[in-house]
Amino acid sequence: MSETSVDAALKKGTAELLVLAQLEGRPRHGYEIGQQIATRGAGGVSFQPASLYPVLYRLERRGLISGRWVEKANQRRRRYYRLTAEGRRVLAEQRKSWSTFIQAVQQAAGLGHA
Repeated sequence: MSETSVDAALKKGTAELLVLAQLEGRPRHGYEIGQQIATRGAGGVSFQPASLYPVLYRLERRGLISGRWVEKANQRRRRYYRLTAEGRRVLAEQRKSWSTFIQAVQQAAGLGHA
């Protein structure tokens, strides 16, 4: 498996968790969510709009986030997303699952507290 395909698989598996986590504090629009992921991930994780927006649409269809259009003077209309109660529940579950998984991988790979 090439490094690029590994990166793509990891990104696909973490996309929902990363998007939900960015909405925990306050509503954000799509571009801001992508920027927040890149900033919080110290540049090691980023999403192009072409891959981020399908995740947002999927989460909205599942009822984990809700979006609303906001218009401001001299700005483009933007869709702001917020976590729903179900989204908060799923985020907590995903964090717990990922934490357990990461600890297991660290132990199995001899990474210690990398």
